[in-house]
Formats: sequence, structure tokens, C-alpha cells
Amino acid sequence: MVLSYNECVKKYSSNYKLKKALDGGELYKLAPGIYSEKKNVLDTAIIKKKYPNSVFTLNSAFYYQGLTDTIPSLYYLATDKDATKIRDKNIKQIFDNNHSMDLGVEIINYNEDDIRVFSKERLLIELVRNKNKLPFDYYKEIIGNYRRLIYELDFQLVEEYAEQLPKTKLVMDTIQMEVF
Repeated sequence: MVLSYNECVKKYSSNYKLKKALDGGELYKLAPGIYSEKKNVLDTAIIKKKYPNSVFTLNSAFYYQGLTDTIPSLYYLATDKDATKIRDKNIKQIFDNNHSMDLGVEIINYNEDDIRVFSKERLLIELVRNKNKLPFDYYKEIIGNYRRLIYELDFQLVEEYAEQLPKTKLVMDTIQMEVF
């Protein structure tokens, strides 16, 4: 289990006992302010603890949702547009509008850890909105996977999300042409 500094101080009842636990090997410091009772912890668990209001999006979410087998070189996180800039070189931060941040967020289990990720319906919209920023072959691979999932998707949700996000008409026209 990944713990914050405050959670560790509560658990060990003092900063002194916390330091003793660290020195004794019963607790490990994973990052500034992030601790664990296990030495090896998944990066997603650390990210989830450091940035609890963020959501995995784009390349990360495509991979976690099974839409591609390409492992992303960075972790793509959507955060509120007013959020502090993340200065981690392994994270690509995508700023999102306040009102659309919770659209299509779901909790999935990835390697025995529950993470916040955009749903396949929301990701379809994000894919089309970011079409020009993605490599062509990568885009086509994911579109092809969406074609195979067409009967599993809730297109009423896709339309609802598209209406609340920028580029509504362009997104819906592109989905009609490329997915159906």
C-alpha cells in the first residue's frame, strides 16, 4: 500500500518512529512524500497517490483500455486546467477544462491496482480531437480497434460527451466516417 507522509505520521504516531521504520526496512521512501511497506511498487500507484485528481488519458489510457499494445514511453495524465504544472519528466500533462474533467472517468484494475482512466467512449473523442498530434499508424491502429468494438460502445454516451467538449461537429463527423 502506498502512503503519503501525513498517513505515515498518523500510522507511526511520530516523525521519529517513521524514521525508525525507514531505517529498519519496514517502510520505503518511493518519492518525496510517498512511502510504501513494499520496496517495489508500480509507477501507476505512485502517480495515483501523488496526483489523486488526475486521470490517465491518451496513450496511457489507450494502452490500459486494451486499444493498443504499444506501451507508452510517458504517462499521460489529464489534470484540471488550474492544476499546478507537473514537473516529472516521465509524465505528459494534459490540461482539461474544469467542467469536462469528470466526463467518462472510470476506475479500472491494472496490475492489481485501481486507477482512474477515461472510458473507451471518452477516449474515442480524445483520439479524434488529437488526431493531428498522433503518429498516423498509431491513430489508424486505434481506429481499427474501435471498429472491432463498435457493438460494445455506448454511442449515446459518445454523443453526450462530444456535445460537452470542443470541436463537437468535427469529432462526430470524423467518428461517423472512420469508425462506422
